[in-house]
Amino acid sequence: MSLQSITDAEFMKFQRFIYEVAGISMADAKKPLVTGRLHKRLAHYGLDSFGQYFQLLSSGQYPDEVQMAVDLLTTNETYFFREIKHFEFLRKLALQERDRSAMFRVWSAASSSGEEAYSIAMVLADCMQSTQWEVMGTDISTRVLEGARRALYTLERARHVPDNYRKKFCRKGTGQYEGYLLIDRSLRTHVSFRQVNLNNTLPELGQFDVVFLRNVMIYFNNETKRQVVARVIANIKPKGYFMIGHSESLNDISQAVQMVAPSVYRKGA
Repeated sequence: MSLQSITDAEFMKFQRFIYEVAGISMADAKKPLVTGRLHKRLAHYGLDSFGQYFQLLSSGQYPDEVQMAVDLLTTNETYFFREIKHFEFLRKLALQERDRSAMFRVWSAASSSGEEAYSIAMVLADCMQSTQWEVMGTDISTRVLEGARRALYTLERARHVPDNYRKKFCRKGTGQYEGYLLIDRSLRTHVSFRQVNLNNTLPELGQFDVVFLRNVMIYFNNETKRQVVARVIANIKPKGYFMIGHSESLNDISQAVQMVAPSVYRKGA
């Protein structure tokens, strides 16, 4: 099937769809992304237009397909140790907390395919040793979460993993897995993943010492940002930390946390 074009009216329907489901404000410049990511779904159902596909999603008869569309439209590229200063900050914090008796919990709140969650886990495993710790990764996309649980990555995607961490926490693939690495089981046992839509009331997740919510708010309008940030901060322990992307800001979004370093905030007591 040749690549079907999408009309402005059809694109507006998908803009409204992804905003209502995920709170994401999709810019007009994303029209090629929508076309590229959804055209195979038209072919799958033998449809002639994106309008017909939207009608299928709206019919209420294909909930799995609705999730598929959400997966395709919300998946963002990520990589290990993205924005390294956050991990340097986490390392200092983990060293300070290494002798604590309580569980140290970190939430990767938009974990995508798992690179952020496993990067966090490598730092904690290296610094906290016998201290109990755990990482939770959540995302709206079930598809990327399946990949995160698999914990298998191309060497190219793992190029930013420090050499000592790669040797200690990763297993290089051979045979059919040549060119891949697998996150070691010793690390994976500390990391869990579950589907969470930050645009809805959150399930019971418990309280966290640190939350990463990075490079996600850029897709939200200000009101959605306020709602999402309020939900997330409610799950941070008093004096816990909240990290956002370097290109993001909490100006006029929340007074519940105070900046302690660029894109790093701390909740009050």
